[in-house]
Amino acid sequence: MDFGFTADDEAFRAEATAWLGAHAQADIDRRAWERELGSAGWIGIGWAERGYGNRTLGLTQQVVWAEEYARSSAPPRSGHIGENLLAPTLIAHGSPEQKERFLPPIAAGDELWCQGYSEPGAGSDLAGVRTAGVREGDCYRVTGQKIWTSLAQEADWCFVLARTEAGSRRHHGLSLLLVPMDQPGRIEVRPIRQLTGTSDFNEVFFDGARARAEHVVGGEGAGWRVAMSLLGFERGVSTLAQQIGFAEELGRVVRAAVASGAVDDPVVRERLVRQWAELRVMRWNALRTLGRAGDAGAPSVAKLLWAGWHQRLGELAMQVRGAVAGVGPANWSASAPYELDAFQHLFLFSRADTIYGGSDQVQRTIIAERVLGLPREPKGVV
Repeated sequence: MDFGFTADDEAFRAEATAWLGAHAQADIDRRAWERELGSAGWIGIGWAERGYGNRTLGLTQQVVWAEEYARSSAPPRSGHIGENLLAPTLIAHGSPEQKERFLPPIAAGDELWCQGYSEPGAGSDLAGVRTAGVREGDCYRVTGQKIWTSLAQEADWCFVLARTEAGSRRHHGLSLLLVPMDQPGRIEVRPIRQLTGTSDFNEVFFDGARARAEHVVGGEGAGWRVAMSLLGFERGVSTLAQQIGFAEELGRVVRAAVASGAVDDPVVRERLVRQWAELRVMRWNALRTLGRAGDAGAPSVAKLLWAGWHQRLGELAMQVRGAVAGVGPANWSASAPYELDAFQHLFLFSRADTIYGGSDQVQRTIIAERVLGLPREPKGVV
């Protein structure tokens, strides 16, 4: 794919940069910010469907918007799961009624979503889902537990992969249910405290939560197909925006290496250059794969590349700081809360990069089986 930016793209870049400069505030309420993005038409700009309150822009302009957003002082998105995961899935598999009900509120920034996939016994092995959805009249009663659920404490809705056929196994008998989160006594959200001291993920417990029968995406029993399609949307244009953040982190590590003198060590210097070169490779790989619809291995390759790269960057950040990286700030005391600096947070948080979103082992299996055509790994082999 010849991925160059045209004069129109650069004019759009100027428009996006100007709007973000005038409106983005790091401390703005995140739900209010989603509504502001929606009212200005910045949500859903890559959707293939028109008529739902969003402007439909070409691929290069989607990249421009993602990059400029990453460079701005705008807060992290709360609506990206609905916009980038559920919405494309509804466009591909949803009924006309589902599109009409759910796409406009996502485009307006009025409804936030979370993803109910992983479970304590079915993280990387998604086919092991045990959360049950039992049909009762015009509803499903959902019972089970999901884990590592981002934004569950803020979400209005959760798309839940549940087993709706009793006695079914593996990828058979699964359905994707759209479940409202405002069900006191039937849904409980518990934050998970991480190494960093923050709680970016949650456990979600469903105790007879209700999902309407018309809110099954793709029909009952089609959950595995729909879920796999959804995961294919997970790594697209947003990967390029992610790399803008990576470049900024790398720049801070380079500046720290210069300030501390660690850059004079030829081993450190070689690692810094390698990190820079690998980041460029990731960018060109992402640009190349954006124009190749249906490439089964592209998301897995992208995940393998960035997860390992980011983890190594965290390790390098600690190395260039030296021994001081292992202790708290200068004003730390036993009576005060321990606060991580940016490099310590990077190091600790990135330990999970090769696990969440599909572990490295799972990504390699996908590439081996679906791209290289190698024999499937025998079940039950350790």
